[in-house]
Amino acid sequence: MRIQFFSRYLVFILVAIMATVSFILSFWDASWLWAFIPSLFLTGLGIYDMRQVRHSIRRNYPILGNLRFFFESIRPEIRQYFIESDTENLPFSRLQRSIVYQRAKQQIDKRPFGTIKDVYEKDYEWINHSMHPTHISDFDFRTTVGGPQCAQPYSLSIFNISAMSFGALSANAISALNRGAMMGKFAHDTGEGGISKYHLQGGDLIWNIGSSYFGCRNEDGTFNDEKFAEKARHPNVKMIELKVSQGAKPGHGGILPAKKVTAEIAEARGIPIGIDCNSPATHPEFDNPIGMLQFIKRMRDLSGGKPTGFKICVGHPWEFFAIAKAMLETGIYPDFIVVDGAEGGTGAAPVEFADHVGAPLREALRLVHNTLVGVGLRKHIKIGAAGKIISAFDIARTLSLGADWCNAGRGFMFAVGCIQAQACHTDKCPTGVATQDPSRAKALDVDNKASRVYNYHRNTMHAVAELVGAAGLSHPNLLKAHHIARRIAPTEVRLLSAIYPELQENDLLKGNYRFRLFEVAWPVARADSFEPNGTVEDLMNHMNQVYRPTNVSPTANAST
Repeated sequence: MRIQFFSRYLVFILVAIMATVSFILSFWDASWLWAFIPSLFLTGLGIYDMRQVRHSIRRNYPILGNLRFFFESIRPEIRQYFIESDTENLPFSRLQRSIVYQRAKQQIDKRPFGTIKDVYEKDYEWINHSMHPTHISDFDFRTTVGGPQCAQPYSLSIFNISAMSFGALSANAISALNRGAMMGKFAHDTGEGGISKYHLQGGDLIWNIGSSYFGCRNEDGTFNDEKFAEKARHPNVKMIELKVSQGAKPGHGGILPAKKVTAEIAEARGIPIGIDCNSPATHPEFDNPIGMLQFIKRMRDLSGGKPTGFKICVGHPWEFFAIAKAMLETGIYPDFIVVDGAEGGTGAAPVEFADHVGAPLREALRLVHNTLVGVGLRKHIKIGAAGKIISAFDIARTLSLGADWCNAGRGFMFAVGCIQAQACHTDKCPTGVATQDPSRAKALDVDNKASRVYNYHRNTMHAVAELVGAAGLSHPNLLKAHHIARRIAPTEVRLLSAIYPELQENDLLKGNYRFRLFEVAWPVARADSFEPNGTVEDLMNHMNQVYRPTNVSPTANAST
């Protein structure tokens, strides 16, 4: 026991002895002060460690115990720089980050000596190429957003900047993103924090309207038609996006603490300086699907007929079915729907929400696409998709599952210098991207990073063109689920069309549900409420009953 006690305090004892000896020797030779001063400091630290009550490790191992907390504080950097493998992909692998950096900096993005991926590993995916590939010279791929009720359709790039607010990102980061969007002629989603002066650098904007109606609100937090109309008719604003929920924390509101509400943020959001700003989880302007669509129509009319839609992270499927039924009942169609996968999210969120709330992108996207096809409205409504989209293959796979365009948040953050330090919520971003500290933000040079944003977008679009051409197609909008294959076991491969089958036009209207989810949840969805007919318990019991699929081709589950 004495030996254990001695070993725990050995460092402290040696330092204290060193402090005593060096102090005595300094009377004869002043150079010993160089040993005495740090020894005295460490001795004081050891005494403090033994007296404090917060950390048991420091009490048991004075001085030495502090190393544990030091190394823990730099653990992410040690892991990222020395331990992490190139393909370890949480949140984003070094391989994924590198391809963004290389394309943003106009560096070579080729790889020698073959793939480093295990092509026989479960979930490995590839695009099936053609023996008669095509050459695509113009890779400025676009889709026209604006249905029959839209007066000002917009030609949108198939790859755009996802919603990130001024306040979450620094002024320099927002400015660089918007200038890059202007150079590349693609769109920049404002995020729900309103339109700041940093968003008005010439790039096209998608104005994101959240539950707090920042930039178009009354003092009590309700929607202000006049303020909205004034900003929505700005020539830089091309589309209006109602944020119903987001992948980072669906079903969760938020509070911007008073100390973070600076004069510039208050100006952009239309809120008082230095007062806590609450973002409720629900919208005060509507509480049912019909009311939501009426609000979308109201905003579209106020904007002068610009494309207006909504963003959603899919949760209860019958709630989205209720929105589809409301479209049929009211005849009001949103011009677009952005599906935000649960794997998305540039900002900080409660751990449980980030890890366990909301449907992942692929399942959610297929549900939204199939629902619109099944009610005959897919031809009127475009679909955007967001959720961990980085590379040309990510874009190709997402388009093949039903999206018309893709948004990326963290990819463009990498382009402006983010190193995935995961310090976004601390206001201590080392690269000046996700901070409101002016001394940190000024390290981000706007002109240099704007060029990188443009380069990343342009080079990624060129890579999309090469992929699409290799598949024998002339445009990304021709990609279908059968073009992408996935290994689901070492000796079994399936096309995405078999894993995520598709409804046929008007199937839901005809009662051809095809899949258990639609069979059970579609009939109970209501246009006048997000609540289903009957209890959720009865619905779940019905859905979980043992069944066999009907009306599905025997080849639907065949392997390639």
